[in-house]
This record gives sequence, C-alpha cells and structure tokens, in this order.
Amino acid sequence: MKKSFKASLAILAATMCAASLVGCGDKATSGDVYKIGGIGPLTGDASSYGISVKQGSQVAIDEINAAGGVNGKKLELVFEDDVNDAEKAVSAYNKIMDQGITALVGAVTSGCSIAVSDESVKDGILQITPSGSAQECTKQPNSFRICFTDPLQGQTMAKYIADNGYKNVAIIYDVASDYSKGIKEAFVAEAGNVGLNIAAEESFTSGDIDFKTQLTKIKGTNADCIFLPIYYAEVAAISEQATTVGVSLPYFGADGWDGVIDQLGGDTTNINGAIFLTPFVATSDKENVKAFVAAYEKAYNATPDQFAADGYDAVYAIKAAIEACGSDVTNENLVAAMTKIEVKGVTGDMTFTAEGEPNKSALVAMIQDGQYVAK
Repeated sequence: MKKSFKASLAILAATMCAASLVGCGDKATSGDVYKIGGIGPLTGDASSYGISVKQGSQVAIDEINAAGGVNGKKLELVFEDDVNDAEKAVSAYNKIMDQGITALVGAVTSGCSIAVSDESVKDGILQITPSGSAQECTKQPNSFRICFTDPLQGQTMAKYIADNGYKNVAIIYDVASDYSKGIKEAFVAEAGNVGLNIAAEESFTSGDIDFKTQLTKIKGTNADCIFLPIYYAEVAAISEQATTVGVSLPYFGADGWDGVIDQLGGDTTNINGAIFLTPFVATSDKENVKAFVAAYEKAYNATPDQFAADGYDAVYAIKAAIEACGSDVTNENLVAAMTKIEVKGVTGDMTFTAEGEPNKSALVAMIQDGQYVAK
C-alpha cells in the first residue's frame, strides 16, 4: 500500500529535484493550452480498448473546450499507440513528455500502465489510468485510476454468482495476463468465503485460439456456470467453441468483456444472458450518460463502451484537478488535488483515495439480444 500523499509526495519531489531536476515544480502547462497525454493500444489485439479510450477522451476535451476550456485555456489531446507492449508504452510516454503535457491519461492496459508509472513518477506528473486494473497500477504516489481493481472485480463477482444461487463454478483464465490472474486469484479466495466450489480451473496463454480442450474438461465436471476473467476476443472464441463440444452453461465475467458483442459481429446467440462487471452501460437512463452517449455517437457513429467512458471520466478528473490548483498548476499541486476533488462521471460519482483508488459503486451488465443491458 502506498504512503499517504500521497504524504510522501513532498519528500519524493524533493528527492527527485535533487537527483535529476526533471519536472520539479514546473508549471504543468504548455503556452495557451493544457496538453493532455494519452497512451494506449490503437493497433493490435487490444486496439478496441485504446481506440475507445482515445475517442472518449476526445469527446470530453471537445465538450470542455466548447464550454470555454479550463482556466481560460483550451485542452489538447496528444495520444500515442503502445500496441499493448510495455516497452513501446515507455517510448510513447517519452515522446509525449517531450511535447510538454500537463497530465497523462493512460496507459490503458495494466502492464503498460505499470511500466509507464515507473517512469512518470520520476517526473512527478499526474497519471490517471482509465482502465489499468492491476493493483500495482497505482503503486506510485502520482498514479490514480478510474476503473475497478482486479481484486475488487474477483471478489464482487464471486459474491454475485453465489448470491444468484450457483454452487459449482468452472474458471478459464489467461495464465500470461496479470489482469486475468489477478481477478482469478481474488475470485478463488472469495469463493471459499461465500460457499462456491471451484469445479474446474483451466488456463490458456495469451494468443491461444483453441479452447476446446479446456471446455471438454469442464464438460466432465459438475460445473453449473463458467467464470471468464479474460478479454473480449477470447470470450467470443470460447462462447462459439463451447457449442461444438456440447457445453451450454451460464457465463460470468469482468470488465475486459466490453467489446465482445462487436467481436461476435452482433450475434450474441451463444452468449445471451451472460453477465459481467462493468462501471458503465450505454443504455442507462441517467442524464449524463445519455448526453455522453449522444455526443459519442454523433462524433464516431458508434456506441461508447466502458473504456470510452473511462477515458471521458479521466479527462474530467484532470479538469477538476486543474481547477482545484487555481493559478498554480504544477505537477505537485495536480497530484495533491486528486484527493480533494469529486467527479460526477458517466462511470459513477467518484472521489479518490490517497492510494489512487476511486470510490464508486460497481454495476453488472447482461448481454441480451445484441445489447448490453444494466442489471
């Protein structure tokens, strides 16, 4: 757990100034604009996440600029592709830092976010990951997140499954993914507390496309549901292959599922009724959600997913932090402001702890006839 500020920030800042004179006390602005950096996968297997975050962030920036900006300055998004690769994410970070960014939205995935945070802490710049859910994403005193942590997701879904009358759950997880392993481990630990039996625990490695062996093993157990703490591409493949081996069980998942309907080409026949944890459902009747969805659809001719919503809320959190600094917008003041602000976001109303975590409620969504529906 991180020290309070994040009471240790002043000590950290002093240490960094003495060591390198990089970014210490600098005004976190560039001319007449506040440049907001962004890092995420715009190409590759996880590109759906990065594109959504970028587009959601841009919607927020366009809204803020149309309303007059922040402190009389406009916002500008500077976004770089990391291809969901930690080394490329660090290179992307260095590239956007050279452009004089005020704060950072990113990285989008956990591994990249952790790698970038190890660099951003040296500069003291405010980093907000929209969707990096691994616990270590917020280990540095300048790092915060919008999404839920992996442990919280695992614990919440174990309770939800048990509360809905299931007894024997099979799990398929990605052994090469910190995200998947983190949720799985928390789920298994909580399962024992809520009376769930783990009927099967099957793994695969990122990049695998054939899940018939795992599904066949599950078929031979007494499992009454399947928990998939994995990303949408693998969820789609598993739901399609399950029918070929005769597995027909209810599915449950985590926030990495968002995007599975598009992955399935809109045909959710094999996954109707599946439920996953999410902070955002586009069909919500909340006024701020409806306004965001309308703006996003107008800009991109697409319905926003939770990653777009996370990016949108991250920008508004940065806006609130800038406003809280008044005329003294420095890296140190921006980070310190995070524990003092409140954001009425489309992913929920939230405040932030000294450990970088958002205080907000979780939602679950059901996949129903080609749509995500709030439960």
